[in-house]
Amino acid sequence: MELTNLLNYWKLLVPPIAGGIIGYFTNDLAIKMLFRPYKPIYIAGKKLPFTPGLIPHNQARLAQKVSDTIMSSLLTPEELHNLAKRLLETERIEAAISWLLKLTLSQVRSDKEFKTAKILADILRDLFGESLPRLLRVLARKEDFLQEQINQIFDRILLEFQLTESQAKQLSEWILTSVISPDIIRQAIIEFLTDRNIQVMDESFREKTTGTYWVVANLFGLRNTLIRLRSFCIDEKEIANTRFQELLLSFEVRNRLREWLQGLSLQNLPVSTVKQLRKTTADSARSYIQEKGAEFLQDFGKSIDWDKLAILIINRLQSSTTVTSSMNTISKELALILERYLEEDLEKIVTQTIPILSIDQVIVDRVNATSPENLEEATQGIVKSELQAIVNLGGLLGLFIGLLQAGFFLISN
Repeated sequence: MELTNLLNYWKLLVPPIAGGIIGYFTNDLAIKMLFRPYKPIYIAGKKLPFTPGLIPHNQARLAQKVSDTIMSSLLTPEELHNLAKRLLETERIEAAISWLLKLTLSQVRSDKEFKTAKILADILRDLFGESLPRLLRVLARKEDFLQEQINQIFDRILLEFQLTESQAKQLSEWILTSVISPDIIRQAIIEFLTDRNIQVMDESFREKTTGTYWVVANLFGLRNTLIRLRSFCIDEKEIANTRFQELLLSFEVRNRLREWLQGLSLQNLPVSTVKQLRKTTADSARSYIQEKGAEFLQDFGKSIDWDKLAILIINRLQSSTTVTSSMNTISKELALILERYLEEDLEKIVTQTIPILSIDQVIVDRVNATSPENLEEATQGIVKSELQAIVNLGGLLGLFIGLLQAGFFLISN
């Protein structure tokens, strides 16, 4: 009787326990079979069923399905367009451009090999050696070439130009020492008083004078006086120079010359003369530029050491507060220009960019390149608690079925 009761108890206990165990481990095995085994298993040359696991076996189709789902619902052209608009707001573009400009400036500052300076030197060398001369040759063919600019220079500079007192003093000193010095005057008198010139002046003075001057001219004449003056300048060089110097001082030539130079101005000339002078100056300058301007620029470019000049420019820009302070302004202006461009062509750009980026193929490649171990690890990391709940639910369902079997057995007995 006791053995019979013991068996009855076991019949009541075994179904719930066995059902719970089977339900628990069956769900756990099913979940693991989603990923495992990672590779197919072969026995006697034949692949075992359910190897590899469900996801590794269908990884290519899974990758394509994931790509299709993302591209059809998440990364549509409309969504990418909206995303691009949010990313390309003026503030973000301005910040990006500012960052790039500052990065470029810092890169230039850290350039120990002067690469930037070499590039700038090549640009300047080409500009003055080739580009500007060619451009000048083309522009010089126009009839009104530089007419307005030359007239402005004449009106604003030449017409209003007037020597200062200091400039007039320096120029008068130079004229007295280099142009009308006593020795130069003496040499000029000697060269002027040739025998022929003396004869011409003497005859003219005799013929064209009247009255008292006629008497003096015919009685004494100029010939002897001029010959003596020439002989004095030749024979008495030092004394002649001293006498001419005394005459310059007595006549106050220095002061008179300085006053004359200081008062010299084109504005004091008649209007007609100024107009003619303006036209002549413009024609001469334009003609020179047309004929020799290109050659001048090329020679000018060859005379400059562009490498040293480029280094000086780069060093100046590096320490310039204006460059640093203008970064924000430049960034803002460039951002506004880019924004206006994107407003017109953003949709077209996005439409053309999607095929180029091949986002769908990137997704497929990334999913296919992910190993089954990493897929399982990623899935477990995301829904580990949910998967464990399924396993636990399997155990509870097995236990519940076992209890139903035990209850049915107990009722039937």
